[in-house]
Amino acid sequence: MAQPIESGIESPLSSSPGAPTPGEVGADFSEAEGWFARAGALPKTLYLSLHALCLVALWNGPSPGDLALCAGMFSVRMFGITGGYHRYFSHKSFKTSRVFQFVLALLGLTATQKGPLWWASHHRHHHKYSDQPGIDVHSPKEGFLHSHQGWIFNGRWDGTDVEQVDDLARYPELMWINQWHIVGPVMLGVICFAIGGWSGVLWGLVVSTVLLWHATYSINSLAHVWGSRRYRTKDTSRNNWMLALLTFGEGWHNNHHHYCASARQGFYWWEVDVTYYILRVLSALGLIWDLREPPSHILRANRVR
Repeated sequence: MAQPIESGIESPLSSSPGAPTPGEVGADFSEAEGWFARAGALPKTLYLSLHALCLVALWNGPSPGDLALCAGMFSVRMFGITGGYHRYFSHKSFKTSRVFQFVLALLGLTATQKGPLWWASHHRHHHKYSDQPGIDVHSPKEGFLHSHQGWIFNGRWDGTDVEQVDDLARYPELMWINQWHIVGPVMLGVICFAIGGWSGVLWGLVVSTVLLWHATYSINSLAHVWGSRRYRTKDTSRNNWMLALLTFGEGWHNNHHHYCASARQGFYWWEVDVTYYILRVLSALGLIWDLREPPSHILRANRVR
């Protein structure tokens, strides 16, 4: 039987003394990076190339099977980001076994958003210094385009900040998967080709990946300027039901910044949170457990009046 993992930390987002200056932030390449991350302009060239290939896909037009494959791959990988990279690796909002931890890492890997250590390290940094210009990874105060995707082209964030994720870096398999994150999209491309040939690759991998990227980015950008605020937080996070539907619950962003340890971001029954529903199913199956919920005093605290 797989051994359960005890995180050993109450919160991976404990505050550090004093905020750094803009010139002090960023992450150099470390042992957590593989050759692809160090390949100069290649990763960013491929990133732009996938956007260009979407025009080719639209020009040729999809079949019903292409659209179904695109929607399916988008949905499965969206959970890989929201349930895996975000709520588990970044926030440890539930517990699982070492085996299923690796499954979550593999699933997130197929989303083509680098490895779990890279993703979690920068997300934890974001929560420590939310919205601070030059310090937050994707501060909305540096402009909409920067918070949406401009930060990706800033070389300061290319490396993994291992100090932020020392609880994850102690697992050799997670270090390996972070170094070889290119394996995820390659593996997915093979699956899509087996299902639908080159058209399957174009829609199941390329188009769905670009849609997934921008859906994810919308939480960094749109969810800081569009929506309502239930809680007084130190950032500009907002709740937006449309973004919540698109991103399987991540659009309840003000809720999340109010209490980021929760596995449930839709705090109330009417706030649709597909990721949480899937996590509840996985919990019923015994694959995960100890899902954190927002306590009643947290739900009442710091409300906007």
